[in-house]
Amino acid sequence: MRSQLQPGARPAQRQADAAHEVLDQAVGGSARRLVRYDGDEAGALLNGVREVVRDSWQRSLTFADPDSALARMDLAEDDFREYRLNHPMAGIMPVVRKLLVEPSHESGMLVAVGDEHGRLLWVDGDTALKRHAEAMRFVAGADWSERTVGTSAPGTALAVGRGVQISGAEHFSRIVHPWSCTAVPVRDPDTGTVIGVVDITGREQAVAAHTLSLVQATVAAAEAQLRIHRLEQGARPARAEVRPARSAAGTGSLQQRRPSPTLQLTGRDQGLLDIGGRSIELSLRHTEILALLALHPAGLSAGELAALLYPDASSTTLRAEMVRLRKVLGAADPQAIPQSRPYRLPVPPLLDARQVLDHLRRGAHRLALNHYRGAVLPSSEAPGIVRLRRDVSANLREAVLSDASPDTLLRYLELPEAEYDAEGWRAALRLLPPRSPRRSAVVAHLQRIEAELA
Repeated sequence: MRSQLQPGARPAQRQADAAHEVLDQAVGGSARRLVRYDGDEAGALLNGVREVVRDSWQRSLTFADPDSALARMDLAEDDFREYRLNHPMAGIMPVVRKLLVEPSHESGMLVAVGDEHGRLLWVDGDTALKRHAEAMRFVAGADWSERTVGTSAPGTALAVGRGVQISGAEHFSRIVHPWSCTAVPVRDPDTGTVIGVVDITGREQAVAAHTLSLVQATVAAAEAQLRIHRLEQGARPARAEVRPARSAAGTGSLQQRRPSPTLQLTGRDQGLLDIGGRSIELSLRHTEILALLALHPAGLSAGELAALLYPDASSTTLRAEMVRLRKVLGAADPQAIPQSRPYRLPVPPLLDARQVLDHLRRGAHRLALNHYRGAVLPSSEAPGIVRLRRDVSANLREAVLSDASPDTLLRYLELPEAEYDAEGWRAALRLLPPRSPRRSAVVAHLQRIEAELA
């Protein structure tokens, strides 16, 4: 893809843009391939880029393609509104509006406030700029974490735990190159836990020398306001995450809870566990055990768990694996250590595979696809995981082919498992309007399938 930089771009911008060109050459210009490099190769490709950016790009290469990374909307509108209302960051909004939002209406910049995961909760500021930003999904409710869009000030500030400025082509995703941004994490004043992020986004002035100091001062004032509010209310410290809840009377209520752990299984050979504010890549066996116990919250006996892992697995082998898994989980959160007799998780992690199935049951195909990154642990041969992989894949395919919009179906067909799904591609051809410019690509793909399978 050709550079979007102006001739007078600064050296750092030209170096960052050149690094993107090298990445394009390395992946053959493909916009659909998931880019994966080991650290050494990525480091060689990204020479000349600032260290904080280079490190973020290396992390981003694991999750995204610079030519297709785009923010996701993974909460229904009503769920998002309740989540935002009950989040601790709602308590700092009066300070943020006074110090940043109100001045931004005349400064040609946007102010965004996000949660600890990178989901934007509020986006406000210059009206015209807000309309332009919608094209890259810089909107309330969008996930701007590094795992979704790669390097950006909100996501990278959360990843490194400090203030960050990202300018133009330093963004991992090419669609964000016309923009620059400055972001600073917000911490719970009592526990030090990151509870969110404050960001200023715009053109070059968004990374001016004074902007970082301005956002840092605003965050300091917001954290002080949280502390004062707690002293006045006698409230307990907020946890890192607040989940929407209803009181017995049915009205919205704020309930402070421990962050629920999450486990990513789709599109991964090994699980990624988010727990206690940390991300841990588990071994395949530990991923399988954790996933199976999460699917059976009432617990499993040693024999039942061994049969779901491998029919010939011995109880001795299983006990050794459980000892190692307990050490891994205990280091992250002592309250997450599995119990015995039966084996059971005190706090089962939320599985992305389960979220896919839950959204499909509700008919929310687009949200299901947002959570589905590919087959569940494709290298696993554990009977319980094989069954889960088949269930998720088959249910998703059936739902999308029978009752999805053309856009959703085409998104599904971009998955590796749908590359040779001739029935799916024919369904897309039937759904697309006769004059749709996308029909030619679908026809060409069908012809390629027929030629390769002939």
